[in-house]
Amino acid sequence: MAIKGTEIVKRLPEGGKKNCKECGLPTCFAFAMKLASGGIAVEKCPYISPEVSRELEDALAPPIRPVTIGRGACALVVGDETVLYRHEKTFVHQPGIGVLIADDELGEVVEDKIRKLRELHFSWVGKTLRADLLALQYKSGDPAKYGAMVKKALTAADCPLMLICEDTDTLLNAHALCEGRKPVLYPVTAQNLEKVISAVKQNPAVVAVKGAGVESLVHLTSRLKEAGIEDVLLDPGSKDLQSAVRDQTLIRRAALKQGFRALGYPTVAFPCFMTADKRREMLLAAMFIPKYAAVIVLSDIDEHTLLPLLVQRLNIYTDPRIPMAMEEKVYPINNPNAGSPVLITTNWALTYFIVASEVEASKVPAWLCVKESGGLGVLTAWAAGKFSGDNIAPFIRKCGVEGMVNHRRLVIPGKVARIRNELSEALPDWQIIVGPGDANEIPAYLPALVKSWKG
Repeated sequence: MAIKGTEIVKRLPEGGKKNCKECGLPTCFAFAMKLASGGIAVEKCPYISPEVSRELEDALAPPIRPVTIGRGACALVVGDETVLYRHEKTFVHQPGIGVLIADDELGEVVEDKIRKLRELHFSWVGKTLRADLLALQYKSGDPAKYGAMVKKALTAADCPLMLICEDTDTLLNAHALCEGRKPVLYPVTAQNLEKVISAVKQNPAVVAVKGAGVESLVHLTSRLKEAGIEDVLLDPGSKDLQSAVRDQTLIRRAALKQGFRALGYPTVAFPCFMTADKRREMLLAAMFIPKYAAVIVLSDIDEHTLLPLLVQRLNIYTDPRIPMAMEEKVYPINNPNAGSPVLITTNWALTYFIVASEVEASKVPAWLCVKESGGLGVLTAWAAGKFSGDNIAPFIRKCGVEGMVNHRRLVIPGKVARIRNELSEALPDWQIIVGPGDANEIPAYLPALVKSWKG
């Protein structure tokens, strides 16, 4: 567990009674409490000794260290998890999904895998879902061929990379090609640990250590920490489903429940190496998403296998305390024009997609105004006071829909027909029309409505 402010204050200069105010806070106790909550850095106190500073930084570090793979906007952040079960609070950083490319594969296969990683993406509840990284495996026995493949990947895809190579010299030569890209180096074992430490100190990378079981990882991570390297991934070397669940759970529990720092790192899993059966590989990947891998490497991806994994990942790593919501704005459906009807609904993602799909099915061009409502459905938002005449009217005035149409007719959900009068008072120049009570009535309702206007 994280150290408390009352424990921190005892380690401050003069037992927390110096109160010099040089940190910008009135007392040492205030500094200790803010430090415990992550609101200030240890170095803000100029009088803490280096030894105590290191102790406090270690005690305040998250139980599972956050690790960044890659660079810039495409960087993948994993780790920094705080709970064993999603319903306790939430899982934070989605696991990265990678595709394996071996240097002995045909050139067109390599290009196809890179293309799929770059281009294969899906729109889902207002989000774009896609795989995250390339895992480049040395299998040909030709270091030059592996180097050429790494160079090709560097120029073809601006995404995080994992370098998989049993030959340490070839691995480190490939690492040198990736200067500034911060790739993952795998596998790092007791045999090549010191050479990798020397290389990573000169050119930063994420170190993925591999052991023959969970216990063997402890020596490796302890040595890396001693060398000042903490961007680390753990691979316990699980060979099958049973051992994978056991090892992943043991690592997570040790980090979160026992505060065992040597195992407080994200993990990496390789369904691609655990089975040759593609369907079983996908099942293993689906298991690793909730059980607790931070990087999952697949032998290949396509739309039929990748989409279910991405949707599962989104569902598991969506904060259960926060409803999925759409952006508040006006959405055009079926290429509307100035004479098209205007409808309004709330910004709960499920409500939006149900209403939008039914409007699309009606084949009637329309403008769908989505009102911010805290991610609540229509009735719930109305009951919470977030979907009423008083707050819909200002939204209609500012959202720009008045400039998009040449009429003033607004269709509201039938389930909140009671807000019609108050909305009419708030929008006196608009005709408020009560629409269907259920979205599945929209395909029949909209054509009839537009026809009545023309008649």
